[in-house]
This record gives sequence, C-alpha cells and structure tokens, in this order.
Amino acid sequence: MSSSLSNKDNHKNPKSTSAWLAIIGLALVILAGFAVGAGRILVVVFPLGSIAVGLYLYLQKPVMYVSFVWWLWFVGPLIRRIIDYQSGFLTFGPWTLTPTLVTCISGLSIIRLLPKNAIGSTPFLLCIGSVFYAFLIGFLQNSKTVVINQFLSWSCPILFGFHLFLSWRDYPQYRKIIQKTFVWGTLFLGVYGVIQYLIAPGWDRFWLESINNNTFGKPYPLQIRVSSSLNSPQGFANVMMAGLLMLFNSGGKLLFPASGFGYLAFLLSQARSAWIGWTIGLMTYLISIKARLQIRLVGTMIAAAILVVPLALVPPFSDIITSRLETLGAVSDPNGDISYRARAQGYAELLNIALTQFLGRGLGYTISSNSIGSRDSSILSMLFNLGWLGSIPYLLGLLMLLFKLFQVTQKREDPFVSVCFAISFAVFMQIGLNLINMNTIGMVLWGFIGIGMAGYKYNACQKILQRRNRQQSLS
Repeated sequence: MSSSLSNKDNHKNPKSTSAWLAIIGLALVILAGFAVGAGRILVVVFPLGSIAVGLYLYLQKPVMYVSFVWWLWFVGPLIRRIIDYQSGFLTFGPWTLTPTLVTCISGLSIIRLLPKNAIGSTPFLLCIGSVFYAFLIGFLQNSKTVVINQFLSWSCPILFGFHLFLSWRDYPQYRKIIQKTFVWGTLFLGVYGVIQYLIAPGWDRFWLESINNNTFGKPYPLQIRVSSSLNSPQGFANVMMAGLLMLFNSGGKLLFPASGFGYLAFLLSQARSAWIGWTIGLMTYLISIKARLQIRLVGTMIAAAILVVPLALVPPFSDIITSRLETLGAVSDPNGDISYRARAQGYAELLNIALTQFLGRGLGYTISSNSIGSRDSSILSMLFNLGWLGSIPYLLGLLMLLFKLFQVTQKREDPFVSVCFAISFAVFMQIGLNLINMNTIGMVLWGFIGIGMAGYKYNACQKILQRRNRQQSLS
C-alpha cells in the first residue's frame, strides 16, 4: 500500500544510468583538470558543470539530486581549494558558492510541488518570508553583493529542507539515500580529516595562509585545526556530528571504520560547541527509541569507544585532544576559558543594542566586535539582520517544526525520524554559540528538519490508508 504514496515504483529507473553518467562525467572532467593543472579553467567549469548536473538530477532523478547536493557540500570546498592552489590566487565568491547554487535549484519545488502539498507548509513559509523581509531591508541600505550572498546562505538551507518535506511521498527512497550518503560521507570526511591533520596537503596550507584566520590553526602538520574537505572546522564538526549520530541508526561493514576515523577527526576539529551538540543529540536519540534499540545503541557506543579512545590517547593526537577537552571545564569555571570570556564580553557589548532592533538592519549587515565574531551567535545575528519583525516569525516557524518532530519521536515508531530530530535539536541548541541558520550548519539543521517532517507526513498518511483498508475489508 505504501507504493500508492509514491510517484515512482520500486523498479530500477532507466534514467539512473544517464544520471550516473552525468555525475561520473563531471567528476572525470574535474580530475582531468587537476591532473593537467588546469585550475583556472575549472574556476568556470566546476560551478557551471555542477549546476547543469544538479538541474538534470533534480528534474530526472530527484532522489539522486539530494545525495549530489550533500556530496557537493562535503567536497565542494576542497575542490575549490585545489582550484585556487593551482591558480595561485583566491578565486571569486564564497567557499561554498557552488554547493549553494546547486542547492538553490530545490527552490523550484515551491512552484512544482507546493500547490499539491500545502498542508503543513506554514512553518517553512514563515521562515522563508522572514529571510525575504531581511533581504529587502538589507538591499536598501547595505552592500548589494554581500546582501545577495547572505540571502543565498540563509535561504538555500530552508529551501532544501522544504523541498524534502514537499517530496514526502518518496520518503522511503530519500531516507535510504540520505542514510547511505552520510555513512559514506562520514568515512570519507574522517579519513581526509586525519590525513589533513598529519600531513597538511599543499592546497590546505595555501588556503590557510590566504585566509589568515588564526582560529583555523596553523598551516603545518599537527598544528592545523581539522576542517577536512569542508570550509571551516565548525561546519565540518556539525556535518560530522550528524554523520556520527546517523551511524547509530545504521549497520553494515562501514560502521566501525566510519566511526573510528569519524570520531578521531571530529575530536581534531576542536569544535567544542559541536561536541556539546553531539552529547545533546545522543541523549535525545537515546530516549526517543524503543528499549531494544537502546540496548543496541549502548553496545555500539561501547564498541566505538573501544575503537576510538586508544587512538585519541596516543601521540600525535593526544596532546591537542586532551588539552581541548580540558577546556570544557569552563562550564564550571568560566573565568578559566579565554573563548568563553570573549563571548560573554561580546554579548555584554552587543545584546542591549540588538534587543532594540525592531526592524533590523537587514541582510548584509555584519556584527563588528573585538570580542565576539560575526559567526559566533545566531541570537545576535537574527536580531541585527532580521530584527524583531523578522526574528519572531522565523523562530516561530522553526520551533513549530522542532516541536512537531518532538511529538512524533515520542511515539517511537520510526528510528530515522528520531535521529533526524536528535540532529536538528543538537544544532538548534548551539544557537548562542554558532551561526546555525546559514551555510553548512544551516544545511544540517534544515536538511534534517525537512526529511524528518517528510517522514512524519508519510507515516501519518500510511496509518490513514491502513485504517481505511481495514474498514473496507470489514465492510
């Protein structure tokens, strides 16, 4: 009966071959370009080729489109770094420009799918409307280039999550592909993250030297702060947090190698807010699944600890991991942590000003403080960029979605929806420590809200169909 909810049957789609050929063709062009040192040509070929493949997949093979989008977020910044390394200079646009543009294709679902799936869409529309409001305010008074960049960064994650929700009829297929994507992604990101820390490849050293960001570590082996193939340690850590939580809902041969490399690279990111988020997500997931699955989860945790702890306690990993873990004591002794004191000072300087922002200063406005960075607080960012007029509907829509997912997980019927809520809630709880609304972290938040809500709607409709079938059989 579930097939009646799907737009596609379970037989192999003949378009799969052409879709794979498009993906493989793009990958071969990029690899060939790297092999001959044609980085400057790839400056144009990479984004345009990715958009073309993404549009084709969206229209012809939408399930594969979702995986393609996630892999672009996983490896797109690395491809960009190698392009810049071969070109000898930083090329145009933000590091996540190509993944962002391909993700924006999902906005077509508002036209194609929304009219037939309007029920349950209000929270997403509230959030999209808030971002559009901030775009209009910013466009009138801030730099147009920065405004457009921030508009894409804020809106694309929401559009992607909305697309997944609107595609709820194919939820089983999306669930399977997302699960598989994150298991393989966790393994790849973990392996490259460890390699990055140990040898610091030339393109990573060039990137760190060019951006001159001390919070990313130093461009030398054993001194780099792991971001793997992503564009920042915090973005990488949140993607890895999602992947590691997803592994608890997985099995198979990749479970232990993905866990081993994944946790080690996760620790080497030194991203404490993501570590705290992982702990919150783990506890949330643990209490939202059935007792039988809880026992299996505890067993998986013990096995992962046996695998990871010895690696984390031996040089050259132990010093950096141990010293960073010790700083978590700032929870009980905040005066002992420089980062904590800086954030507290930043809030003291800016919060009163932020609370007076009724209309907001629009997208394109950047927080300026010597104590707190522009990406260190979603609370300040929302108040300054969206104002109260935009922040209230945005938070209302976001909380409505999280509360609905929380209600669904209490029934303990679908472990995948439970892990989606755990991941989303883990990201949301970093709202005072990270910029959770946009770019990579925003993709994690909204991507798992979207597929979680799709699972809720799909399962609810399944129950209605089953109840209807029973009534018909009795009559």
